[in-house]
Amino acid sequence: MRLVSSIGRAWALTYVTLAIVLLGAAALAAGAVSLSALGPFNSWFIAGAFAPYVLFGSIIVVRIGGYHPYPRFGAANVVTLIRLILTCLFAGLAVQVSGTGMQISDALAWFFLAVAVLALVLDGFDGYLARRQNLASRFGSRFDMETDALQILLLSITVLAMGKAGAWVLIGGLLRYIYVAAGWLWPVLNQPLRPSWRRKIISVVQGGVLTGLLTPIITPPFSAIVAAAALVVLIYSFAKDVVWILRGPVPERLF
Repeated sequence: MRLVSSIGRAWALTYVTLAIVLLGAAALAAGAVSLSALGPFNSWFIAGAFAPYVLFGSIIVVRIGGYHPYPRFGAANVVTLIRLILTCLFAGLAVQVSGTGMQISDALAWFFLAVAVLALVLDGFDGYLARRQNLASRFGSRFDMETDALQILLLSITVLAMGKAGAWVLIGGLLRYIYVAAGWLWPVLNQPLRPSWRRKIISVVQGGVLTGLLTPIITPPFSAIVAAAALVVLIYSFAKDVVWILRGPVPERLF
């Protein structure tokens, strides 16, 4: 009887999640279409914005029942979903620039800077809300982490498209995905990492640096120097986690 009740709750949560994800899709559509009507965007932008949302949204609906043991989607996950929607606008920008060679004007740079800042600010609320509502889960933690990774990747692409740094800046955006791929080939890397303030702080710094580089007033070569410094710190963070895994569970310092 308990198993039947648990399965019923999981399906109910799945249906609620599907409705929320579809509402998010409608919000993204409204934003993407509005930007296409007001700015130098076309179908490339809309398709680029929707591609990652459809992928993430499908995973969210399919996986939440098994990794979020609560009957509610939760305000924290709603905040993360809003961050995903904002991040997907950068995916549209990246596809538009790559597909059409569109130049990013100063006005457009300031607009996307505001979008990135809003996403960064919201990043400070989802974890707090999850703890406050007692709805913290493996699902919410992974959702937040993958949204962060996608945002850093797309910010890196945007910084490259604006000519603020060379193609090497993409390394920072790809590190998370390289790490996951390495885990498929080297299963020892799949074990969970212990919570780390060092990891959180460096992730915020990387996102903040890439966001700051969107401003038209920061230009090469200074922009490249700043991006390189942030990348070195991020590589250090990943390397430290790999060493920690290979050495085994030993006490970890802040840095």
